[in-house]
Amino acid sequence: MIRVLCSMLLVVALAAAQAGEEQLITVNVDLVNIYFTVCNKRGRLIADLARERFAVYEDDNPQVITNFSRETDLPLTIALLIDTSGSVRYKLGFEQEAAIEFLNSTLRHGMDQATVVTFDSSIDLRQDYTNERQLLATAVRRTRSGGGTRLYDALSFLLNGTLASRGGRRVIILLTDGDDNSSRSSPREVVEAAQRNNVAIYAVSVNSIGIRFDDSDRSDVTLEMLGTETGGKAFFPKGLKDLSAHFKAISKELRSQYTIAYRSTNRKRDGTYRRIQIAVTDHHYSVRARSGYYAPALVAAGRN
Repeated sequence: MIRVLCSMLLVVALAAAQAGEEQLITVNVDLVNIYFTVCNKRGRLIADLARERFAVYEDDNPQVITNFSRETDLPLTIALLIDTSGSVRYKLGFEQEAAIEFLNSTLRHGMDQATVVTFDSSIDLRQDYTNERQLLATAVRRTRSGGGTRLYDALSFLLNGTLASRGGRRVIILLTDGDDNSSRSSPREVVEAAQRNNVAIYAVSVNSIGIRFDDSDRSDVTLEMLGTETGGKAFFPKGLKDLSAHFKAISKELRSQYTIAYRSTNRKRDGTYRRIQIAVTDHHYSVRARSGYYAPALVAAGRN
């Protein structure tokens, strides 16, 4: 595993002739770090490619790869986010058992941690970050359904909260029907927060398990977007067996990824969005990664 150490250079303009004049702080982040997955045309994971097989582009401009690693042993921080709104009442049992199976098969003792958060009309922390599988399983089994749906607010709660400051590979495993009728946050705000914090969203739709509602197709499109834009993926199981299989696929993927890092040729600190493309030399393979990142910006800090 490559440990990418990002140095931060703070340049402070101290020419303050008047009281209350702002200081200008420049934040210089050395490396842009990207986790990504490679699959063949049949969807099988390819985890043994060499660095020379890849090229990186930012806004269509080639970049020099400074770090490369096959990430099979990286510590994971997993946020399990479960929809407990009234619309998934009859599917919650399926969600619970599949989620527990996923945690039991994925978490490694002493390396990985997970948290359990539920959402309906409220957002509730059921279990803080821990490596203890039994505590996590108990928290999942105690979930009950009811109320409205604050999907995007729940994602924002995680992405702008403690998950953003944790190290290692960070992912959100989202179990939901994709409906939202109460959030103040928008899907685009969720994607921006995920890209800023390098967090992948793996969304598992329960729309095709049991009753399927009229707006399920629209909700599934949103879940697909959340996965694609953040370097994760959306899954659409047809039944309980599929749900379990998809969780196994997520677990395997998280152990079969790569990391590439580069120093951007665009030195501007303007806070703009930069598109990222990772190309692989073999046309039989495809790459899945977050679609971009936000450049650091100048930060104005007032005097005390």
